[in-house]
Amino acid sequence: MSSANKHLFNLKFAAKELNRNAKKCDKEEKAEKAKIKKAIQKGNTEVVRIHAENAIRQKNQTINFLRMSARQISALMDKFEQQFETLDVQTQQMEDTMSSTTTLTTPQNQVDMLLQEMADEAGLDLSMELPQGQTVSFGTGVNFHGTG
Repeated sequence: MSSANKHLFNLKFAAKELNRNAKKCDKEEKAEKAKIKKAIQKGNTEVVRIHAENAIRQKNQTINFLRMSARQISALMDKFEQQFETLDVQTQQMEDTMSSTTTLTTPQNQVDMLLQEMADEAGLDLSMELPQGQTVSFGTGVNFHGTG
């Protein structure tokens, strides 16, 4: 597994764990609210206040876990966007280099001479359309039309 994939896996796992903790805190908040109702019914104001504090604390924890999860996911997306931009630049540079190298290593006059030689050996009249729309004829004999 590449380091990028390991990093992706770890961030996904951490974000999932943070969401799981947020759900757990939300559940605890609801449980504390139920305890508040019972304590109110019994008239126990000290216990009511303690459960209210616990409920608020759980609610804040839920929000914090959700924020942390969102930050992890945002950081993950930023990192991979940056990696893809770098890959795009590298790919474009490679394509440009390959294109210029191919052009430089296959001079057109050598290509034309090879085609003439092959046409002469086969005893053919070779007519080719050039990219500019011009037509060049080589040799004599049977016509052969191709695109270059």
